[in-house]
Parts: sequence; C-alpha cells; structure tokens
Amino acid sequence: MRKKTLKPSAYLTEVKTLSDRILKAQQPIRILDAIKWDDAVKQEFFKGNCKKLPTVSPEYYLKRPLGFDPVEKKHEFYQIERDLVRKLGQLNPLSVIMRRICREYQDVVRMLEARGTSTFSNISQELYGSSQDVFHVGDPTIADLGSMMEATLSQLLKLDFLVEEPKTINAKDAVVILNEKIESMFPGDGLRAMISDGIIADAAAGTDYVKLRADALFNMRDLRVLEVHEIWVHLGTTLNGLAQPYCTFLGKGPPSATVTQEGLAVLMEILTFSSTPNRLMRLINRVRAITLAEEGADFLDIFNFFIDKGMDREESYTLSSRVFRGSSSDGMPFTKDLTYIKGFVLTFNFMRLAVSKGKPDRIPLLFCGKTMIEDMKVLVDLVEEGTVVAPHFLPPQFKDLMGLSAWLSFSRFMSSMNFRQLEQDYANVL
Repeated sequence: MRKKTLKPSAYLTEVKTLSDRILKAQQPIRILDAIKWDDAVKQEFFKGNCKKLPTVSPEYYLKRPLGFDPVEKKHEFYQIERDLVRKLGQLNPLSVIMRRICREYQDVVRMLEARGTSTFSNISQELYGSSQDVFHVGDPTIADLGSMMEATLSQLLKLDFLVEEPKTINAKDAVVILNEKIESMFPGDGLRAMISDGIIADAAAGTDYVKLRADALFNMRDLRVLEVHEIWVHLGTTLNGLAQPYCTFLGKGPPSATVTQEGLAVLMEILTFSSTPNRLMRLINRVRAITLAEEGADFLDIFNFFIDKGMDREESYTLSSRVFRGSSSDGMPFTKDLTYIKGFVLTFNFMRLAVSKGKPDRIPLLFCGKTMIEDMKVLVDLVEEGTVVAPHFLPPQFKDLMGLSAWLSFSRFMSSMNFRQLEQDYANVL
C-alpha cells in the first residue's frame, strides 16, 4: 500500500513562498564579481614597477555595473521583510531569521553602492567583522589571535621536516582528480570541478561546482584540502540547503553565514589532518594584512608586507588586492578574509560547548544548509517539528559523533590550564 504524501499546511506553504522570494531576490547579487579589480589595474601596477598605488576610485567602480537596480533591490527586500511580519508574525522564529536576512541583503546592496568609499568598508565590518572584534568579553581580539598564531607558525615553518611537497599538478589534472572525489562522495548529484580564468583564489566553490584557476598549480595535500573544504563543506551544505522542502533560503547564505561556513571548512581541514602550518600561515597573513589596513596601511604597505613574507610579486599583488577589493588602494579593507579564522574559533567553541552540555547531536545541524551559529537553538526546534530536514550529507567525522565527542570532552579542562605555567613546568622536557 502506497504511503500518502501529506499536503503541507498553510503555514509551511507560506514559509516556502517567502523563502523562495528571498532566494530569487538575492540571485543577481554577486559580491565578489562586483568588487574584484580587472587585469588592467594589475598591468598598470606592474608597469610602474610596483611603486605606485593602483588607480582605483569610486569612478572606477561606476564603470562596472552591478547587474541590478540598487534602489529597486533594496525595496524588494524591504517588501519581503514587511510580508514576513504580515504573513508569519513579528515574533515567529522563522520570521525573525528571514527578516534579519532581508536586512542583511539590504546592507549588502548599500555596501556595493558605496564601492570605493569609506562607507563600503564600514558596512564590510558590520557584515564580516573587524580585526578589533573580540570573541567574548575579556578575550583577545581577532588581531591578537593573528599575532599569537603568527609567532607559533613562524617557528614551525623554519623546520626542514615540515616543508610542503612541490606543486606539480596542473589545474587540468587536478580537475580530473577532484571529479573522481566528487563522484565517490556525491554520486549522481551533478556536482563537478571545472577550470575558470575569472577567479582570484586558486579555487572557489559555486552552487554545484568547484572552480580552479587555470594557471594554478597544486600538490596532493592541496587537493585534499580542497576536497574537505570546498567539496565536503561548501558543496555539501549547499546540497543540504537546496534539499530543504520549505526553508529554501538555507541553500544560499548571506555574509553572516559565511562566518559559519568558512569556520566549518577550516575546522574540517584540521579534523582531517589535511591542513599544514604553511596553509594556516596564509590564513593568518590575511588577518594580519587586514589588521594593518584597518590601522591605516595602504596597498603598497600591504604589498610589501607580503613580499617580506617571502612571496613573489604575483602572489603579493593577488593577496593585496583581496584586502582592498571594493575599496580604494589607500582606503579601509574589505574584511571577508577574517571569516576563516573568526569562524573557526566560533564554530569550534560551539562544538565543544555542545559536548560539555551533553548536546553533541546539535553539531550535525550546522550542515543543514548555509546556517548561522546564532540560529542553532531555533534550528533544533525546526528540525524536530519537520519544518527543516536534517542534513542528508554529512562528512564522515560527523556521521558518528562518538569520536568527536570523546575528543572534545577534554577541551574545557585543557583550556582552563595556565599555558605559561605549562611552559615553565615542561622547560626541562622540551
């Protein structure tokens, strides 16, 4: 006898309709495409022997249309926000979450309207954070974390036995290897790796693909990082989000979801022993560069910062342009690259607290889609009532929580120990 498919309630139908409207409204917004610098800026910089600031101003960005009308787009999100109150109510948990997302996308539009100005960077700090933010009251800032980790990693990078293997795998061969990984992890889901000329980073994830820069070179450890970071986390959470029957907004994340997403991705690198001191140092260097830019450093200062770190002119330019994209070459930074380390700390703390409170079953819900840590308590209720479905895909480390729970169960005690005293006590041992 065939099981009857229950018809969604009027409430769930309304939730899906409003959620779909958010998804549709955000489709033309492409933050990174709207703020990246074209190749002419790079050519001009190198033509001047890397001695002159790139000519990037508000007028430069005006020549790069956004692909949508900012006034109409802000009004569209405002109308969805108003309809959420009219249809779901002021205090309904989903209404609260979706209204916050609508306001956040309005901020994104305002940020893109202000490209090349100080307002752009101010809104960037609101969306992604600042290096001067603290994690909790009395804790070190993100900038402090960067300095502390830089000191430790600098020592490790001096060790000959921790040198990474040469990068000998070209993008074409890397695509083949990654597609084999994708097919084994997501058989029949239509995901793929592909080559692209239009990205700054070596690799980036889209809705159903991972793009590799055409001229990038990799080693096998790099590809392992891409597998667990881009495929397991970014593509995995996208698939889980797009599979949501009602809360379809979980398939696409606003900037605040980037913090959790990148934090999960870096955490996955650590859990699988895929990361390296060199990889972490690259992430920390981005934090240090944003810190310097927030303190007044311009593009040339940041370029020379990366040169002093031993990078060639090509990579130094690429990383410096990440810091100032969307801004001017002597303005305040675009702070998205803080989300890797910031998100790692916040996500790790959420997980260890979940274990210490006897609630490790909350941890896999991070993979329901493009989630935010601040919504996790509501998400638990939504999964229990069937409004949100539990994640179909989970990385192996999160399918069986016993090992993860055992590892994290010591974390509260370990973090309470005085590290300086440990250094003194172990002085005759190390």
